[in-house]
Amino acid sequence: MRATAVGTMELIRGHYSLRPEHRGCVATIGKFDGVHLGHQAVLGQVAEKAAELGLPAVVISFEPQPEEFFAPQVAPARLTRLREKLKALSRFAVGRVLCLRFNQRLASMSAEEFIETILIDGLDVRYLVVGDDFRFGHGRKGDFAMLEAVGEKHGVAVARMHSVHIDGARVSSTRVRSALAEGDLEEAQKLLGRPYRISGRVAHGDKRGRTIGFPTANIRLHHKVLPLSGVYAVEVFGLEHEPNIGVANIGTRPTVDGQQALLEVNLFDFDGDIYQRYIHVDFVHKLRDEKRFESLDALKAQIAADAESARQFFREQD
Repeated sequence: MRATAVGTMELIRGHYSLRPEHRGCVATIGKFDGVHLGHQAVLGQVAEKAAELGLPAVVISFEPQPEEFFAPQVAPARLTRLREKLKALSRFAVGRVLCLRFNQRLASMSAEEFIETILIDGLDVRYLVVGDDFRFGHGRKGDFAMLEAVGEKHGVAVARMHSVHIDGARVSSTRVRSALAEGDLEEAQKLLGRPYRISGRVAHGDKRGRTIGFPTANIRLHHKVLPLSGVYAVEVFGLEHEPNIGVANIGTRPTVDGQQALLEVNLFDFDGDIYQRYIHVDFVHKLRDEKRFESLDALKAQIAADAESARQFFREQD
């Protein structure tokens, strides 16, 4: 466990890595999966108060997420892996992220001990912003009232942010997951404030795409459960002349008996060696669900149709 830099933002891995220079801050606590508009409202409040007090803005988060620790087989799909989450957080004037390893020790820590160990002794938080439904500590016994009471004792101001609502419903990671699962990318973008994105390093694949005339950039996915699957029109960032448009398949490739989750991107009118490049794939329109084809010829014909559908989509956007 140690502190590392993510751009201009400092990542502190575990509370044992906290140093005296980390004391004194404005902080918030949460999973921040997806960094949606509700999260962004909290981050805006933290950044504003941090600037006012002349203190760093700190996000306290967890890895893995609590649901993944307690029930890994049924945990909801992750919207953002840690690296993607950190990149998103860095856009909101966050100075530091304290990433706590969610293990048995942290799971059994009482709410009182969490406050004393992390917030008071570790970070010396001067101002804390939490969501209106925030619960923490063993048995989720910690709540806003407890934070407020302890805050009065230690001179910590505690502010509660009310939920952000869009179209009459609360913005949440669960709602983003539902939109993605239903293929409603417009709804997901509305909740996130940006297109849904998956980032990763281009890896060598099985080269099957080349043999059927559709070379692809392959990104191996480490999600245990995918938040979306199927075939999509995409925009890709991180290469020359961005954005590059294309068509992408995300899933397990049933036609070729695929096992591992993979994101395959066929970039239009692009020719270059991009192995090992780190790219960002924005999903902008769903074309169809993933399905199994009886032959590679049938798959090839469908890929050609998908590519034309994606090109048509982008032509209509111009």
